[in-house]
Amino acid sequence: MSEPLYLAPRLEPRLAALLDSPAFLHPLVTALGSPLNLLLPDQIADNVRGFRDVYARHRLTGRVLFAHKANRSSALVRRLAATGPDTAVGIDVASLGELRHALGAGLTPDRIVATGPKDPDYLWLAARTGVTVAVDSPAELTALAALVERFGLPRVPVLPRLSGFTAPGTRVLTRRSRFGTPADDAGALLDLVEKHRDGVEFTGVSYHLDTMALAEKAAALEGCLRVLDEARRRGLRPRAVDVGGGFGVDYLADGAQWERYTTELTRALLGRRAPLTWEGHGYGLRAENGTLRGSLGVYPGHRPVSGARYLDELLAQTAPSLGRPLATLLLENLYDLHTEPGRALADQCGLTLARVLEVRVTEAGERLVRLAANARDIGLEDHGLLLDPVLVPGAPGGPGRDGPPVGVYLLGNLCLESDLISRRLVFLEHEPRPGDLLAFANTAGYFMDFTADHALHQPIARKVAVYRDGAGAWNWCLDEQYWPHLTAGDDE
Repeated sequence: MSEPLYLAPRLEPRLAALLDSPAFLHPLVTALGSPLNLLLPDQIADNVRGFRDVYARHRLTGRVLFAHKANRSSALVRRLAATGPDTAVGIDVASLGELRHALGAGLTPDRIVATGPKDPDYLWLAARTGVTVAVDSPAELTALAALVERFGLPRVPVLPRLSGFTAPGTRVLTRRSRFGTPADDAGALLDLVEKHRDGVEFTGVSYHLDTMALAEKAAALEGCLRVLDEARRRGLRPRAVDVGGGFGVDYLADGAQWERYTTELTRALLGRRAPLTWEGHGYGLRAENGTLRGSLGVYPGHRPVSGARYLDELLAQTAPSLGRPLATLLLENLYDLHTEPGRALADQCGLTLARVLEVRVTEAGERLVRLAANARDIGLEDHGLLLDPVLVPGAPGGPGRDGPPVGVYLLGNLCLESDLISRRLVFLEHEPRPGDLLAFANTAGYFMDFTADHALHQPIARKVAVYRDGAGAWNWCLDEQYWPHLTAGDDE
């Protein structure tokens, strides 16, 4: 076998300690089945503090709002509700179900922002409870105002969502979005706000860009500030800018492994080394007559400037045409800054366990490892993330436990050729055995339940909240049975 190519996960102390507890993990899977999702609710409180530290460094106020769509967990949302101060931490919900979940978890309406496409039921509950609504279009704003008038409700705070920003004098590639009102149409949008000022309270504007490009986000934030200036000239009293999410996560422990792997993948696709993927899958790349075509369509697993650090760098960016740091402009105008991290707040908050069912070798010498899970339970590749699992042996010692590293393909439990948990050759430090566990680390942000379903009547993973007691021992409960009094103390 060629020299192993590892993509080892980055593990912070809490998650590393959990993975180093096989006597705790194996009985859980035996009792609750495979796959099994484990959540670390106390970690989300730590991640919130990291973002709040950036706010403090730039002397800014505003809310850190967890993007609920990243994970359906009750434990994470309930732990978030216990994280203070209350006015500084909240949640971004994107459906009627998420709104009901957030209210039931203990989050008060002043800590909730309703985003996403809104049907009449969702819009009605948002209006009735008085949460802030990030209205996505003039038609949605009109519908919201009509609900307020019809039911005699108090004014609803709104943060209209903008898109399609341009920066005078600069060339910034701005991708199109299906969401939001184009910034060039902001004048007409403000006209509508003024028309319905008895039904809605204009509290500011918002945006969310599907990009990690700092320059593009800086242009968007400057564009929002220009719209708020116009709103103030009209006599409105905006207070905040919501910059959405997209702060990213650094998934890999070693950036050099990422660089080496991507280099060797291109060599393999060109036939210059042994294959690294199932049937030559190229993740967006392909070889044509000795030339590499396409582009690598994967998540950049090594991203040291991510999470709270990414926000810090964004705020330090100079506004493209105003020529001053964005944080300074927010501070001088006394605007609150709202952020909506999903993936970044779920960083290190969980893992997915899957039991090894079978190990076999094909006639071509390929090792196939079949798991009691499928690619919809563990959505790493569905979202373009290449990351090694951690082997948690069922029993120490015995033949093969000290053997050489092996490359394996991970197969799912669905009767579908496409059900590969990993289309790439995954290198493990030794060959797994039936009964071992593979732990997929850091799956809480989008990889745990975003695509899970009951295909072929296979069970989906149950969720367990895990936490340590005063003596440092691991404890657990079902996700829906977790409440913050089990672990939460004074967070501030």
